[in-house]
Amino acid sequence: MAKRPRALEGLVLNKLFAGAYAGRKVLVTGHTGFKGSWLCLWLTTLGAHITGLALAPDTEPSHWTLLGLNGVRDLHVDLCNGAAVRQTLEDIRPEIIFHLAAQPLVRRSYREPLLTFDTNVLGLVHLLEAARNTHSVRALVNVTTDKVYLEQVTGAGYREDHPLGGHDPYSTSKACAELVTECYRKSFLGNEGIRVATARAGNVIGGGDWSEDRLVPDLVRAASSGEVAQIRNPGAVRPWQHVLDPLSGYLQLGQKLLAGDQVEGPWNFGPVADAPLSVQDLVARMQTQWPGLRSAYYPGPHPHEAEVLQLDCSKAAQKLTWRSIWNADGALRHTVRWYRAYYEHGELRSEEDLRDYVGDAHAAGLEWAV
Repeated sequence: MAKRPRALEGLVLNKLFAGAYAGRKVLVTGHTGFKGSWLCLWLTTLGAHITGLALAPDTEPSHWTLLGLNGVRDLHVDLCNGAAVRQTLEDIRPEIIFHLAAQPLVRRSYREPLLTFDTNVLGLVHLLEAARNTHSVRALVNVTTDKVYLEQVTGAGYREDHPLGGHDPYSTSKACAELVTECYRKSFLGNEGIRVATARAGNVIGGGDWSEDRLVPDLVRAASSGEVAQIRNPGAVRPWQHVLDPLSGYLQLGQKLLAGDQVEGPWNFGPVADAPLSVQDLVARMQTQWPGLRSAYYPGPHPHEAEVLQLDCSKAAQKLTWRSIWNADGALRHTVRWYRAYYEHGELRSEEDLRDYVGDAHAAGLEWAV
């Protein structure tokens, strides 16, 4: 068991986001996953009463397990079991839902398309049906992906009004999830007084991700074991960002939905301008921070993945006054430091990274952090 760092002393975290989460009942689906576990850590510091709904962690180690958040009610429920989902919401009566549960891996979606569509589309329908029949629910943030956009060759990032599409089953299922959410918002949820937004984030990195077929976890596994990481698509460009960046956007969306602000609909949350990097550039930057990390190009064959993904986040900047805090090097520095502390010293830096992030956001004068 990793050693826990000192608590987040000195920060009045439950006052962040205008204190919107202090004492509030929050449901997080997918809480046992990478992003979901970080979100639960943050919500815990904000004073929320959290219930998590997900399958058991599917990696070992698991960030969720390492955190040991005893204050979170941990329910293992399959989203595809509509009756169980509805009963869960009736029992816990949440005020806001953050929906992160998904089959999130592109390459796995090629192997298991039925599971991917069942989880990412039908599972969402079950959740929305349960939400509209639970009178306590006031707001819902559905987390999709930057991969919902119809693939185009463009020098600019995708905007929220660009057409939806998808080549692989994962991307297509998430584009479907956007359409399903908008359908329910217009046809049902609005009539029940439930305000809804969707959040489209880029490729997140940070400590505690051990997922299969993801670049940084693959590099970490290789570095920690002295092996050579096999790299596919070295020229592919992605909007890399630390996991806390989009989570701040999700939390700000939730705050404004609960306050009745006009923020329904889709939102991009992507990195600062220097953060979209090619795979080979990210590997090179990571190697400077982790000596001994070795990689080699594996030519494949590989299933299709988009060559370039970039997001235009001007809507969030203008209407939410949101922006990314850590640039590419900052995100990588915190990520590498987290993993090296874990593998070399048995330490868990998650709370320290959260404290650093909030401190930097406060220093930058971001609305949610002051």
